[in-house]
Amino acid sequence: MKRSKFLALISTAFLCFGAATALAQNGPDLIFRKSVDFKLLTPNDKLATYGIDDPVIDGVVCYYTAHEKGGVAGMFGVAEQSSEVSLACRQYAPIKFKEKFGQGDTAFSERRSLLFKRMHIVRGCDAKRNVLIYMVYSDKLVEGSPESSTSTLAIQPWAGQNDVPRCGEFLR
Repeated sequence: MKRSKFLALISTAFLCFGAATALAQNGPDLIFRKSVDFKLLTPNDKLATYGIDDPVIDGVVCYYTAHEKGGVAGMFGVAEQSSEVSLACRQYAPIKFKEKFGQGDTAFSERRSLLFKRMHIVRGCDAKRNVLIYMVYSDKLVEGSPESSTSTLAIQPWAGQNDVPRCGEFLR
């Protein structure tokens, strides 16, 4: 009886790990990973840097670096990841707004634990200065985290672009 429960638990862990891997393929672009410690028989803890394009604003990319726990829990995709995430957003092409957005709308979100914790990257607009503001934070069902990081992006003219769009015109 105990053996069948153990096998069911292992099977569930592998299914969750497979689902997380499949979801990650549609997620952000992994730029690189760097090990921060050594574990003999299980994966190392790592810092990973990812890039995501803003789904509502063409020409903006945000890079974030997050800690990825190794060990047995990390190997099976069930480790609760830390809330500390750094963020930097940049303009890499002419800015084009695809649709209107609200202050604090989510640009990207991902799971940071098996059930209860998520990381969010949200966007806002300083209409007076024509600056996009991005903030990353983690929340948890029971207790959130005050850990956050902010990045700003002053909208600049791009080569061949005469009119610079005003983010305030695209606020809901």
